[in-house]
Amino acid sequence: MKKVLLVVVMLLFAGFVADKVIMPLYTLHGSSVRVPDVTGLDAEVARGRLHQAGLSSTTGYSAVYLRDVDSSTVISQRPEAGSAVKPGRGVAILLNKRERPEYHLPDFYGMPLGDVRELLEQHDIVIHDIQEQAVSVESEEGRVVGQSLPPSTVLSDGASLSLIVGRYQQGGEVAMLPVPNVLGLFLKDAREEIIGAGFNTGNVFYEYSSQLVPSTVINQKPSANTLCEPGQVVELTIVIEPE
Repeated sequence: MKKVLLVVVMLLFAGFVADKVIMPLYTLHGSSVRVPDVTGLDAEVARGRLHQAGLSSTTGYSAVYLRDVDSSTVISQRPEAGSAVKPGRGVAILLNKRERPEYHLPDFYGMPLGDVRELLEQHDIVIHDIQEQAVSVESEEGRVVGQSLPPSTVLSDGASLSLIVGRYQQGGEVAMLPVPNVLGLFLKDAREEIIGAGFNTGNVFYEYSSQLVPSTVINQKPSANTLCEPGQVVELTIVIEPE
């Protein structure tokens, strides 16, 4: 009895395999479909197009971030559009990198302007403005002596900053300028005031206070009205609220 039951089970299994596996493969033998063009489409729309064409899909992400391209947009596909493939074939779609890359701004002081340009272009950072500043040391000619954002500032692609480049003046002394008073200003306004006066912003320090206005400057170094060479770095301390 057991042998008969085993034979029946085996026959049923063989019939199932023939019906669900062998016959479909035989029917599809020699048939093919054209891969539709899904580049530039939203990923969900692209998957729908492929499914309608009788194809499956797999998703990957680019190792390089492309500006102005949404992370859900298909930027390439394999096999290419128009390729003849078997029904059910998987099509790999590649989407833009999901995370915008971050760049930790270095200290450019003393670097040739050309080198700084090249480095910023590699990270898609824009130079908004370049100012010249008289220097008394010939070796500082054409080199960066100031930057609008302090070192270690974290930037994303497309961000911008301004630079101050040395211009050597032979035989003359560099005029000293008074450091502006930025106490009480918000950090953004204080930086603009300092740069506008011919100086450079440096490190920013933080102090907790529940009594003072958050994000305002409570200390600066050098202090206001100190006579300094243009391009002098001014360090700031601002207020942050206790958590």
